[in-house]
Amino acid sequence: MERSEIAENLTGYTPTEEDLRSLEKWFETYDAYSSAPTPENVERMADMAVFPLNLVTDGSDGDAWTGQWDRGQYVRTMNAVMGGAGGEGVRFESVRTPFLLSPSLAVVFTSSVMTTDGGEEHRMHYADVLVRKDGVWSFQTMIQGGWADMLGERPS
Repeated sequence: MERSEIAENLTGYTPTEEDLRSLEKWFETYDAYSSAPTPENVERMADMAVFPLNLVTDGSDGDAWTGQWDRGQYVRTMNAVMGGAGGEGVRFESVRTPFLLSPSLAVVFTSSVMTTDGGEEHRMHYADVLVRKDGVWSFQTMIQGGWADMLGERPS
């Protein structure tokens, strides 16, 4: 059974070719911005989100962490994280599996390798929840393990 068939069986929605193409195009654009981590491109990445943005992660203590960011927090954090590439460009090789719940709701699982121009590799696995309004996809929730310690944010 192909990934798309599994997704359709789980969600009950059969995505159209346009649904799949539009999601693919959205990720191509987002990846292009994140591959050249400048402050301007981080702002462009923020333009592709719905705020408040939900975050779901966990920390080394094994506890889950959830929170919401406004645009300013997203931009500050992503500039700090993306700036960690030391001004180098990055390349992403990603395999994405979209699960469309409807024509306007998608959960996309990604397995990715980020490689800096210096040759350093980072493997990542994450999921995003995207919503489509007026024909435009935006990400609304980011889910990835292991970031709570780095964020320095713990629930009170």
